[in-house]
This record gives sequence, structure tokens and C-alpha cells, in this order.
Amino acid sequence: MVYLTLAGAISAEIVATIAMKYSDGFSKLWPSLGTLAGYLVAFSLLAYTLKTMPVGTAYAIWSGAGTAVVALIGMVFLGEAATAARIGGVLLVIAGVVVLNLGGAH
Repeated sequence: MVYLTLAGAISAEIVATIAMKYSDGFSKLWPSLGTLAGYLVAFSLLAYTLKTMPVGTAYAIWSGAGTAVVALIGMVFLGEAATAARIGGVLLVIAGVVVLNLGGAH
């Protein structure tokens, strides 16, 4: 159940970050409100997750997964360059999360 809650926190953070992209510096109402709501949900679910999961593990998964997915969305859907360096960076983020979890972040 804790991983489901963490997945919800990650999803909300991704939605909030993409909404922020479309908020045009918080000058557009609906994307700005989407950003605010998304981060409110994300932090609430992350806080709930931290009741039972170690902070190092939860934050590594939350931030790493969010970073990797947002970077991939940028490359696939938002026209950002899909260079070897960017793809390698995403793979390194994923590898870092895996290593932290396998290395006993508990």
C-alpha cells in the first residue's frame, strides 16, 4: 500500500510540473491552479508515505522517478531535444534510485 501512495505522489508531482510548464510563469489561471493542486496532492501523499517508509528511500524514488518521467515527457511530447547526453542522464537518475534502494537506504 505504501508504494501505491508513493506512486500517487509521483504522479501528482509529474502532473504539477507539466502544468507549471503551461502556466507561462503563473500568468495563466488554470495551469497555475493545476500546479498548485498537483503539488498539494504530491506533498500530502509523500508526507503520508513517510509515516511508514524511510525518508531516504521515499525521497529517492519520488524525486528520481519524477525527474526521469518529466524529462522523458519533455523529449517525447514537448519537443525537447532527445540527445544522447539527456537519455544517458535519465538512465543515470534511474540507476541512482536503484542503487540507493539496493544499497540499503532503509
